[in-house]
Amino acid sequence: MTSLLTMTNVRGGYGDADILTNVSMEVSPGEIVAIVGPNGAGKSTSMKAVFGLLNVRGGNIVVDGTDITGWAPNRIVQAGVSYVPQVDNIFGEMTVHENLEMGAFLRGGDYTAACDRVYSLFPDLRAKRRTLAGSLSGGQRQMVAMGRAMMLDTKVLLLDEPTAGLSPKYMEQIFEISRNIRDTGVAILLVEQHAKQALAFADRGYVLAAGANRHHGTGQALLADRAVAEMFLGG
Repeated sequence: MTSLLTMTNVRGGYGDADILTNVSMEVSPGEIVAIVGPNGAGKSTSMKAVFGLLNVRGGNIVVDGTDITGWAPNRIVQAGVSYVPQVDNIFGEMTVHENLEMGAFLRGGDYTAACDRVYSLFPDLRAKRRTLAGSLSGGQRQMVAMGRAMMLDTKVLLLDEPTAGLSPKYMEQIFEISRNIRDTGVAILLVEQHAKQALAFADRGYVLAAGANRHHGTGQALLADRAVAEMFLGG
């Protein structure tokens, strides 16, 4: 299957310092890929590199056959990539529905069908559509952020720590919604602090260390790898 997102030997960082030294990964349509590794490994930085939020000084990033290396984030969004950061990812003083409308800003025209699709993916939000997003629980706010990201014709969804700070109930709900999004053909790349749960949930995974690839494989294979477990998963 042709990959929707491919990173090849990517090097870059902020200012003159390289955080990523050699990162390669790919995500295919209808696939969930998790990035795990120790703090400072370059997990979230890899995601920001895809979304044009840092200087890429080597390698290339391709989305659906188009090289987007060096593009500005607004162009990357139009290419079909949506990014949900870990924090500050909703407009708290706006209602749930207004947040979705903000996600449709670049779409233009009638976005009713897009709203209906999002509400079908996130049924909890339909009843909360007139509620201020800032008053919701942490899990519901994360759903708003993901829903807004899905208001465009998303091909690749980037999720940075989507379950951070959530209860086990909401963690499983976010994972289940991600599976439903995956099943629509969207490629999902996510960073997760809960490495074992992420690899059990993902189709494939990449383990990063010191800004470079260390291991990769199916989620189950990485969980079963003794070296990976001892070095990165707490034994």
